[in-house]
Amino acid sequence: MTAATLRPHRRLARLGALAGLLVTVVALLLAPATPVSAHAVLVSSSPAASAVVPSAPSEVVLTFSEPVRKVAGKIRVIAPDGARADRGEPSFSDTVVTIPVDPSAGRGTYLISYRVISADNHPISGAFTWSVGAPSTPPTDSGSDTRADPVVETGVKVAKYLGYAGLLLLVGPALVLGALWPRRLDRRGPARLAWVGLGVLAFATLAELWLQVPYTAGGGLFDVTGAGFGDVLGGTYGTAHLVRLGLLAAAAFLLRPLFAGPVGRTDAIILAVLGGAALFTWPLAGHPAASPAPAVSVVVDAVHLGSMAVWLGGLVMLGGFLLRLADERELGAILPVWSRWAALSVAALLLAGTVQALIEVATPSALVDTTYGRLVLAKIVLFALVIGVAAYSRALVRRRTAAAHPAPVRRAVWVELAITAVVLGVTATLVQTPPARSAAEVAGTPDTFFTTTLSSPIYSLQVELDPAGRGNNSMHLYAYTSDNRPQPVAEWKATAALPSAGIEPIDIPLLPLTDNHASGEINLPASGEWQFRFTVRISDIDQATVSATVPIR
Repeated sequence: MTAATLRPHRRLARLGALAGLLVTVVALLLAPATPVSAHAVLVSSSPAASAVVPSAPSEVVLTFSEPVRKVAGKIRVIAPDGARADRGEPSFSDTVVTIPVDPSAGRGTYLISYRVISADNHPISGAFTWSVGAPSTPPTDSGSDTRADPVVETGVKVAKYLGYAGLLLLVGPALVLGALWPRRLDRRGPARLAWVGLGVLAFATLAELWLQVPYTAGGGLFDVTGAGFGDVLGGTYGTAHLVRLGLLAAAAFLLRPLFAGPVGRTDAIILAVLGGAALFTWPLAGHPAASPAPAVSVVVDAVHLGSMAVWLGGLVMLGGFLLRLADERELGAILPVWSRWAALSVAALLLAGTVQALIEVATPSALVDTTYGRLVLAKIVLFALVIGVAAYSRALVRRRTAAAHPAPVRRAVWVELAITAVVLGVTATLVQTPPARSAAEVAGTPDTFFTTTLSSPIYSLQVELDPAGRGNNSMHLYAYTSDNRPQPVAEWKATAALPSAGIEPIDIPLLPLTDNHASGEINLPASGEWQFRFTVRISDIDQATVSATVPIR
């Protein structure tokens, strides 16, 4: 094309980009103003868990650490006879959820199960019991399941992974074609790769919107309704994804001339602005927007994501095209520039990742005591391996032998990409895991209440003992998987002993309330450091025993 024929095409591309931006602005204007908050946890309830009250309440009140949103039909109160005791729709006011209850439902033990949505768009679920007059056999609730569908949970992680992969496959070719691509080489291969990346990213964004409906509601893959979609699109999560789609549409019009040949400074600046804006849609739809320092978290997460896309996308272009097609003279000019880019990207990754980890993990102990912290540690180890390989590649470039003998560099590049593919998988899981700071937000319980979480290779066990004193005590056990989902249990066993007083292990009778929740009553006759042991069997062959020392006053 001549310069005269290129001008109308570029004007058309800019008009297309402007149309995409208008779609983005409309999505932003329609976005609701929602408060910024952290991953919510239940801090108290009335009646309290395991409490025995003299008369039936007319309402149950749940108080969370941060504002929550409703999931239709997922808050239920079951009376001692197994019938529904809740009446009408629960009301949501900031951090408080109020559920009207039939006060004539009778004496005995009640069960409440709930599922709500926290500010970072992750579902929060749980269940507990209380009694009117005196405890009875706890009812079961076969009509409500607050657990997330495992297929949907896996699908969400796969969609996140595809989104990251599409982003780097788009950013890498666009950046290299715009700044490093030799004029004599055909641009069709990288252009096709970039279009694939754009398509994968758009598909992943749409898939995330679809999956968010059953993910929040706790349904199956195809349990998607118009009302559910409306709820998702009306929140910050849906708005961020719609904005991303609008920005991708706007960028697509400017990418076509870039893939055909060099573009002017104006188009390059517009593309950079669109790309930078799109990066912010990831943190705005996840944990960073709900962190204790949202402005800092959103910025560093966008920097972290952008640095990843530049580095890994550039590696794909280097290993897939440049080291194979460019001659020695061209590589001699390209590799030093790329080496500087990679060094800056890695430095930005390290800085942004460190800041984000400090905010989300909160305490050193949370690194090893929470799933989120352990995933961060795994990511650090993998990243250290990548840095080692990258340092080797950089050393080859500095020796100025890589241009003449690119094979060692090419091998190092593919090793980097192989390890970082695993890092992306860990990241896709990490963004779906409640931050470690949330695990540290323990309910404001009285001093006489004991709670702890015990870990084994096949489950984690939350233990609650009330009042943790001499005499009668109520115990509640909750089993969870390694990714914090309810773990169905086939058999529960528990014992308590006080070796210092010569008290041998006492069996604690346990009654399953739900498939991951059991309770029991025990009389502890003396003060001291009691040794509790819990054996949980989750299948015919899988069981593990954990223990805890509980101070009894």
